[in-house]
Amino acid sequence: MNAEMTTVRPAGEADLPSILEIYNIEVASSTATYDTEPRTEEEHKRWFHHHGPAHPVFVAVREGRVCGWASLSPWSDRLAYAKSVEVSVYVAREFRHGGVGRLLVRALITAARERGHHALLSRISADNEASVRLHEALGFSNVGTLKEVGTKFGRLLDVVIMEMLL
Repeated sequence: MNAEMTTVRPAGEADLPSILEIYNIEVASSTATYDTEPRTEEEHKRWFHHHGPAHPVFVAVREGRVCGWASLSPWSDRLAYAKSVEVSVYVAREFRHGGVGRLLVRALITAARERGHHALLSRISADNEASVRLHEALGFSNVGTLKEVGTKFGRLLDVVIMEMLL
């Protein structure tokens, strides 16, 4: 699959079912998220509306279908962290390894610059080597590993913290 056939645009309400489907598959089957219970439609709407101009959500679309999504979220609610944002990116399984994640993260980097953010941070399960490699390839640095801070599927999990300063 070819990244040139994919467009990235701001997400809208109509994209929420596709975003939720992609996310809930990862909740149930992977360590891409440390959520352990699927999100409900109502929870997902609240999450989406919590994002605004400073913290956009994007979707990747191929042949009219949402094949991935990404967002910038506040790193912390403490005001001193206002210019630090968390990067999240999810790609539907059948569209992986085709450049979709790269397009989405690049869109987040551009959006962060345009909005005056300074630090982009990503928490990645240490067993998600593809995501770590993607972030490294786009200029993020590994700034540390939090040991055994998550538990999912009966396993203690490490979290790699990736950072890009703009």
